[in-house]
Amino acid sequence: MKYGVELIERLALCFGPTSCEGEVEQAIREELAGTGAILETDRMGNLTAHLAGPEGAPRIMLSAHMDEVGFMITHIEEKGYLRFEPLGGIDPAVLSGRAVTLGDETKRIPGVIAAKGIHQQSAKERKELPKTEDLYIDIGTNSREETEKVLERGDFGTFDTPFCRFGKDGAFIKCKALDDRLGCAVLIEVLRALDGKKLPLDLWFCFTVREEIGKSGAGVTANRIAPDYGIILETTAIADVADVDPSRRVATVGEGGVLSLLDRSTIYDRALIDFALNTGAKNAIPVQVKRYVSGGNDAAHIQRSGIGVRCLALSAATRYLHAPVSVASVKDFESMIALLIRMLSDWKEGIK
Repeated sequence: MKYGVELIERLALCFGPTSCEGEVEQAIREELAGTGAILETDRMGNLTAHLAGPEGAPRIMLSAHMDEVGFMITHIEEKGYLRFEPLGGIDPAVLSGRAVTLGDETKRIPGVIAAKGIHQQSAKERKELPKTEDLYIDIGTNSREETEKVLERGDFGTFDTPFCRFGKDGAFIKCKALDDRLGCAVLIEVLRALDGKKLPLDLWFCFTVREEIGKSGAGVTANRIAPDYGIILETTAIADVADVDPSRRVATVGEGGVLSLLDRSTIYDRALIDFALNTGAKNAIPVQVKRYVSGGNDAAHIQRSGIGVRCLALSAATRYLHAPVSVASVKDFESMIALLIRMLSDWKEGIK
C-alpha cells in the first residue's frame, strides 16, 4: 500500500483517459484491500467503497473522478501516423512535441505528438496557434499496416509525464492527471483514517468515471445510492501566475483546500460551506474560498440526482490544469484530508 505523496504518484501515473479507467480502478481496489469497506463496481465502471452506518444515519457521498484528459485515435494515415481527437478540454497550443502513451486496458505504446516543423512553416503559420486537426502522433512506424499491428481506431492516449517533487523540501508535486487522482488519493486516505471508527454516518466513497466528458458517471452513482449530502473532491484551475490580474485569480497554491460558493454549473450549500470554514478555523486547518466563478465538476449531476442532494466542493488549487503537467501543493493535499476527517467526525454537531 502507498500513503501520502507516494499514493498520489501511484494513481497519477496510471493510464486512465475518459472511459478507459480500469487501471485506476484496480489500483484503488488494491489500496483499499483490508479495510472494512464494501467495494462494488457498477456497469459503467464507477467504483464505490461503502462504510455502512447505523439505520437512518445521514448518507454522505464523497466523490472523486478517476478519469483524466487524453486522446482517442480516429484515423491512421498511409505512412502510419495517427490522427486523434482530445478527450476533455485540452489547449492545442500545449500539444506539439509532447510524449504520449497510447493503448487501452491491456497495451501501452509510446508516441509523440508532432506537427509541421517551424522551419517548414510559412510566416503566416508561425503566427497562428496550431489546431488539433493539424497535429498527428508518431509511434515510429512507416506504414498503416505496421501501425495497425499495435493500435487501431478507438484506442486511447494520455500524456507521458513523470512524477516529481520539487521546490523547497519537496513542497510541490508535478505530474499528469492530478485532476483528479489527487482527489482520489484524498478519499483513500480519509477512508483509511475513518475505517472502524463507527461514526453515526453512512459513508460512500465514490470513484467515478467519465467526468471529463459529460460528467456521466457521478450521476449514475448518485441515483443508485441516493445520498443526502455530497462532497466532491476535485482540483481547480487557479491562475495564480504572473501577469494575471488579482481579480481573476481563483485561489492560491499552498493556502489550503478550496471551497466553491458556485461555479458554472452548481450553487453549493451555504450551511456546508460555513461548516467547512468553521471546522478549519477551530482546528487550525488551512482552507480558502474560491475567488472567481469558473469551471464545473461532478457536483452538477450529483446535486440534481434523485430528490436533490446538498453539495460541497473541496478542491486542490492546481496550476496548469488539463496540460501535460500540472502542479499542486503537498500541504494542500494534507489539509484537505485533515479537514474532511474532522468534518465527518463532528458532523452530528456541525451540520443541520
